[in-house]
Amino acid sequence: MLLPTFIAIFSRAIIRLADAEGSVPSLLKVGFSWKSAKTAIKHFKFPRMSYLDGLKLSEIPKRLFLFNMFVTAIYTIGVLSALYASLLTHDSSTTAMMASGLINGVATILLSIFVDPKISVMSDNVVHGKAKYTNLKGISIMMVTSRLAGTVLAQIMFIPGAYYIAWASKFFV
Repeated sequence: MLLPTFIAIFSRAIIRLADAEGSVPSLLKVGFSWKSAKTAIKHFKFPRMSYLDGLKLSEIPKRLFLFNMFVTAIYTIGVLSALYASLLTHDSSTTAMMASGLINGVATILLSIFVDPKISVMSDNVVHGKAKYTNLKGISIMMVTSRLAGTVLAQIMFIPGAYYIAWASKFFV
């Protein structure tokens, strides 16, 4: 619901991060000041259809959308599937329960290798004037939408994921 507000604040934070030479602590110091809070309130916007003006579906990277959706689904089911798998298998219930860390670790690695660098380069291009601000809006909408779709996909993957973890945990006992 507050996607335009988030994107407005997030986009400015990216520009400030570039000004702070990539220092997150400096960004946080500026971001949690009263001046920044007042500025953030000015950027509070409810969504409108006009917000989508200038966005082109063809400019949104579909592979990145699908990959982020898949990684989000893995993150979403990691802990719950491992807990459910521990109920499915009695001999290796502890092993199955501990598999959540492995699953989330794989998801983190996939996110760090394939999704984050792409988003960083796209954001950097906007900061340095090599791409338009509408590209950053499109990427932000794509990320939120792919996360939502990944959460829905996780509902489908939950039970098969639990059975897979229960099956795989039998080999590590």
